[in-house]
Amino acid sequence: MPYLYRAPGPQAHPVPKDARTTHSSGQNFEQLRQECLQRGTLFEDADFPASNSSLFYSERPQVPFVWKRPGFWQHSEWLDVVIDDRLPTFRDRLVFLHSADHNELNGSYEALKGGSAIEAMEDFTGGVAETFQMKEAPENFYEILEKALKRGSLLGCFIDTGSAAESEARTPFGLIKGHAYSVTGIDQVNFRGQRIELIRVRNPWGQVEWNGSWSDSSPEWRSVGPAEQKRLCHTALDDGEFWMAFKDFKAHFDKVEICNLTPDALEEDAVHKWEVTVHQGSWVRGSTAGGCRNFLDTFWTNPQIKLSLTEKDEGQEECSFLVALMQKDRRKLKRFGANVLTIGYAIYECPDKDEHLNKDFFRYHASRARSKTFINLREVSDRFKLPPGEYILIPSTFEPHQEADFCLRIFSEKKAITRDMDGNVDIDLPEPPKPTPPDQETEEELRFRALFEQVAGEDMEVTAEELEYVLNAVLRKKKDIKFKKLSLISCKNIISLMDTSGNGKLEFDEFKVFWDKLKQWINLFLRFDADKSGTMSTYELRTALKAAGFQLSSHLLQLIVLRYADEELQMDFDDFLNCLVRLENASRVFQALSTKNKEFIHLTINEVRPIQTLCSGTQPGPGRVQAP
Repeated sequence: MPYLYRAPGPQAHPVPKDARTTHSSGQNFEQLRQECLQRGTLFEDADFPASNSSLFYSERPQVPFVWKRPGFWQHSEWLDVVIDDRLPTFRDRLVFLHSADHNELNGSYEALKGGSAIEAMEDFTGGVAETFQMKEAPENFYEILEKALKRGSLLGCFIDTGSAAESEARTPFGLIKGHAYSVTGIDQVNFRGQRIELIRVRNPWGQVEWNGSWSDSSPEWRSVGPAEQKRLCHTALDDGEFWMAFKDFKAHFDKVEICNLTPDALEEDAVHKWEVTVHQGSWVRGSTAGGCRNFLDTFWTNPQIKLSLTEKDEGQEECSFLVALMQKDRRKLKRFGANVLTIGYAIYECPDKDEHLNKDFFRYHASRARSKTFINLREVSDRFKLPPGEYILIPSTFEPHQEADFCLRIFSEKKAITRDMDGNVDIDLPEPPKPTPPDQETEEELRFRALFEQVAGEDMEVTAEELEYVLNAVLRKKKDIKFKKLSLISCKNIISLMDTSGNGKLEFDEFKVFWDKLKQWINLFLRFDADKSGTMSTYELRTALKAAGFQLSSHLLQLIVLRYADEELQMDFDDFLNCLVRLENASRVFQALSTKNKEFIHLTINEVRPIQTLCSGTQPGPGRVQAP
């Protein structure tokens, strides 16, 4: 649908008589949009309909064409990218070379600057990426590339640069450093009685070619017959595509990237049907961003995926699988200062436990397999062969405290069972004990009774403000715990948890039950306050909460960290207490309402509002409420 942009100014550009600023219907953009809105229909361009007439006007196509909207593969999903018809120009000329829809997928044209060819190949195909360093290439590398091209894989190759100044620098042999070349063919040719391995490479510039042996005009081609040259599609044109000897290719290029459309190993001849499972996850600072095994204190907090390999490969004693870890949207977030993180993963044999593995496990057990390296690429992928069994796969950044979303794909030749070990929620709370009779009270309880009588009076009930005074007066005398003071909000939450009469006050018998609970929580806090600073690290929160009876999912832990942790990812005792009180309050309310189903309860809006007041500050709507 052609339009002509007229720049503001006193003098318009000369326009040919047959040029038009409107659609062929005589309507401009605003009129067309208004008409579509009134009809409730999508616009279809009558000047370029999705029909054969838009392809051929003088003949019928020999094959039936199907008109489809192209999609992009993003994090294991195929997405349609919708764009408008406005494109960036300068002085009425287009100023880009990138596809507008790929730009929109990444947020801006600038986000594509300095991009990796393998990223684009994955986005267009959904394939699996592999990278080969020439210095470490296997002996059968020629056969690997040959097989990749036969299977329709996409191949790119590069020459490394030592500095930014070398980027796009030309070598004496006509090659460009830091440039994304594509590999378009591989073959052998008879040359003076020998079989010479050749490879065909293309410079996307369409010019500037290799000028060494077997280049377009090199003397070697004079010894090759016309029929053989025709078979190899050899031409002496400055079109950017050229042949070179494979030994020269290995000597001059540093890296080859292959995007396989299937996960089949290029070292093998067999073609298999692969099973794939996908896990979407996040590394969140303070809860699941634990870094690599070098950081033992936090490594165990990373997401953990259980992998069950049950069937051996045909005729083999082991199970083949490929793991591809991709960090998401780093280019899109570039404008906000995000960089591509250094990522990788480790695989451990799984003990006979169905729970998130703790720090001690990794202290005494080595990994069974791991990614070849931690590297700052969008995706890291490697192949493995392991005996049947159960394993724990841990994706991580290299450094702790680095945040990103990730997509983990696991391809297996036989059906593999995977499960996220971080999604389980299990609450194990004992029934609160009955308060001791007055004639059996301990010395500690007798002292509390005297303090209660002093503060509350004859009714022996305290408000939140009075409870704040009582608890702080008692806890200040305890030398083993450091804290400033318990807040009023904590005391209100305590009354909400312990008040069985519903009068908004705490009776002395209720206080005695809570005091026993509080002593346990104090000891728990001291256990994880390793440096006796009066705070505990949020990375220890999973273990601390589990010891208190709360096994939470990573998502819930992340929400708790966001709510209660400070900028240094520390929690003081008041926040820890507030967290435990709210968790127990929510759990006991849920247990009271879930008489039939232990996972879900159904509430009306009138039932939700008082529970929301008791348990949290959120505003849920009516319907299904899941266990906390």
